[in-house]
Amino acid sequence: MAASEEQLRQAYSDRIVGLPRREYSSSAIAYRKKLIEEAYVVLSDPKERKEYDRVYLTHAYTPEDGRDSSVAVAQRAAGSQAQMDSKTLGIDISQEELIGALMLLQELGEYEQVLNLGRPYLVNQNLVNQNFKVAQPSAKAQLSAEQNAQRPDVVLTVALACLELGREQWQQAHYENAAVSLETGLELLSNEGLFQNVQAEIEADLYRLRPYRILELLALPLEKTAERQQGLRLLKEVLEQRSGIDGTGKDESGLNVDDFLRFIQQLRHYLTVGEQHTLFEQESKRPSAVATYLAVYALIARGFTQRQPALVRQAKQMLIHLGKRQDVHLEQSLCALLLGQTQEATRALELSQEYEALANIRENSQDSPDLLPGLC
Repeated sequence: MAASEEQLRQAYSDRIVGLPRREYSSSAIAYRKKLIEEAYVVLSDPKERKEYDRVYLTHAYTPEDGRDSSVAVAQRAAGSQAQMDSKTLGIDISQEELIGALMLLQELGEYEQVLNLGRPYLVNQNLVNQNFKVAQPSAKAQLSAEQNAQRPDVVLTVALACLELGREQWQQAHYENAAVSLETGLELLSNEGLFQNVQAEIEADLYRLRPYRILELLALPLEKTAERQQGLRLLKEVLEQRSGIDGTGKDESGLNVDDFLRFIQQLRHYLTVGEQHTLFEQESKRPSAVATYLAVYALIARGFTQRQPALVRQAKQMLIHLGKRQDVHLEQSLCALLLGQTQEATRALELSQEYEALANIRENSQDSPDLLPGLC
């Protein structure tokens, strides 16, 4: 509203020069341009600008219709004829101008408005909304033809609104909400069989979003059973695509092997010992040395806290296979100690080359003839 004539002219020029995505039809682009030009004609006329500013100030924050100033600006930019009376700041647009209005709302970041206006149109092939009053053509056949011609462009705009809304929610760390928005756009395009390149763009975002979703879901309280199960399902999908925790398969997340290992370490803080046991034991069968090692710790923890020596014995057996490739004598001594096999625990400690851990064990053994107190 406070824009000068020069600022208004510059904004008009920028908007006219800036072209929408190449997927739009020439007809949609033409209607977008037409609405911009008509809005500029109104706003560049001093008399009409003054009247618009008066009504805008009165109704930009009208609580009953839930609109704020940014929506009013967006609607005004999209409208061809403004109904500016004492009751409302409404807009009339013709049926064929709908796509131009949706495109402008999309460009202005009014993604929820695009969804509110575009989705009913796609369901009913007729826009019914309090902000727009669409004039009906006289012949039904003409209406049907125009709607069918516009449909791909409306589908594209709604899908792009879903995409951008999902990205906003991602930036706000609302990962599951972002996934819902992205999946809605993808489902729409897939059902219509349109714009494969945009589908691929949304799918790429969903793949990159997946690790964030997993962390968000598994960080929920244990009572959120369904959500946590969804997080575990997504994790298993990722592991399958990567061919395991230390696999080199492609899950399209953008995480390399080291990044993914750090992700798994972070994830362990949110998994119960039972969830870790089930997950890592299953992954160890690929085979996977990393998964086997993590399964060992889960088995030891579960065996100790739940007083189930059989689980500790299972961990000890798994360590035999790991011992062929790496130094796991410290873990073997721990298992032996928990099982009451003190001599075996001592022998395993003597073979360990984990010098930092051994130094700590010696310090805590306090001059004992063996290292078992420190190991405890």
